[in-house]
Parts: sequence; C-alpha cells; structure tokens
Amino acid sequence: MSNSSDTIDASLKEFLLKSDEQYRELATEHLKYDERLSELSCLSHPNEQELLEETILKKKKLFLKDQMETIAARFRSSAVAH
Repeated sequence: MSNSSDTIDASLKEFLLKSDEQYRELATEHLKYDERLSELSCLSHPNEQELLEETILKKKKLFLKDQMETIAARFRSSAVAH
C-alpha cells in the first residue's frame, strides 16, 4: 500500500514542480541545501563553522520541506473538493 501512496506523492511532486512556481522555487532551494549538506558530510574533520553551517542548513531544509508539504496538502484538499 505504501508503494501506491509513494507513486501518488511522486506524481503530485512532479505535477507541482511543473505547475507551481512557488513549489518549484522551494524545491530548488531544498536541493541546493541538500547538495551543500552532502559536501559537508564528506569532510573528515569539519571545523566549528562547518558544523554550525550543517545545523543551520538542516533546519532550513526542514522548513522548506514543511512549506512544500503545505502546498501539496492545499493542492490535495482543493483537488478533493472539486
């Protein structure tokens, strides 16, 4: 059952990326943070500044994900209402 909901979520995400400018901007920013976090995670001995940056980026990334989910939920509820 989770496979079908994953497919729906992937389809909805794809639709929103194509049709919703705000969602697309949030997703782009989310991806930039994710890429930078990957770079930081590869550091064998991160300094204090890099550790702080990692913490901040994780929080920002989570905030963006919440905003993206809000847009998706709003779309889901409006689709159900129609």
